[in-house]
Amino acid sequence: MEDTVEAPPVHEPGHAVAPAAPAVTAAGYTTRRPTAGDAVAVHELISLCDTQVIGKADMTLDDVADQLNDPSFDPGADGWLVHDPSGRLVAWAWACRRGDGGAVEIDVVVHPAAPELTGRLWDTVLDRARGIATGLGHDRAVTDIAMYREDSGKRALATARGFAHTTSFIRLRADHGPSLAPPEPPPGVTVHRGTTEEVRRQAHAVEQAGFARHFGFAPKDYDEWHTELGSSASTDWTQLAVARLDGEPVAMLLGTDAFAGDENCGYVRRLAVLPAFRGRGLGRFMLRAAFADDVRRGRIGTYLHVDAGNVTPALDLYLSVGMRQVLAIDVWRRTL
Repeated sequence: MEDTVEAPPVHEPGHAVAPAAPAVTAAGYTTRRPTAGDAVAVHELISLCDTQVIGKADMTLDDVADQLNDPSFDPGADGWLVHDPSGRLVAWAWACRRGDGGAVEIDVVVHPAAPELTGRLWDTVLDRARGIATGLGHDRAVTDIAMYREDSGKRALATARGFAHTTSFIRLRADHGPSLAPPEPPPGVTVHRGTTEEVRRQAHAVEQAGFARHFGFAPKDYDEWHTELGSSASTDWTQLAVARLDGEPVAMLLGTDAFAGDENCGYVRRLAVLPAFRGRGLGRFMLRAAFADDVRRGRIGTYLHVDAGNVTPALDLYLSVGMRQVLAIDVWRRTL
């Protein structure tokens, strides 16, 4: 859910020693580690499986490339590709650390023609989640898997392995006409674009403070944050905006091209307001400004995701500016 460069080394600091790619027990299948060149095949598999669940492909090729090139993902230890006897990719499984606190995200995607692979791959990624947490010095792995609400099959698999629903992310969309005037900034507010390091550092500081109490938050220093965003094919620093109130950075919005290629829509990846400055209309202003920017770029809409259990009344804000729910993604968790 929500979220692409030169692959990281096979063994990064903080990772447990990479296990060998396991041989899948089903006769005729072969297993190996992923490379950046596998993005097309992985995308095709994910698209097929998503279409069966929600009626359409939901990830773009850039999304998959981002996943494979995520600086926190070690392809030599954290991912598995399984091919059938004809050479067709029939399974893609992975585990990826989220920060250094023992949080690990996982997923298992299996072609409908190869259901016998599912159980072994779930066991494999859960073992890897434990290994990642151990390598980071933790005795427990907080393991999350995200799934579409309509995916009853994956929900049953997660339940059988001790996972429990912990929160939901709602995908919202605003539809745009051919023109939209940008909003007037509140008194004392100026907006600055992320084309300079000064503005990027301010955006990072606001985001870290604004999201500190949110679900799944993992603190990142500036270098890690900047590297992660810079590695993504959808990042466009001109879509990063910082609002300063009387010269002080108080709000940030990061837009990306994540939905541009397939739906000609903008995407608000992050919107944060410092706690001391909430309730002053800054979030509404930043969001409406992003809508106007997307219209100027020729986009027909803008997407964002919001945690249904958000500690701020964010969902109410988004609905009040005309956004509507289009999808729900549930997060299930197990502590290993």
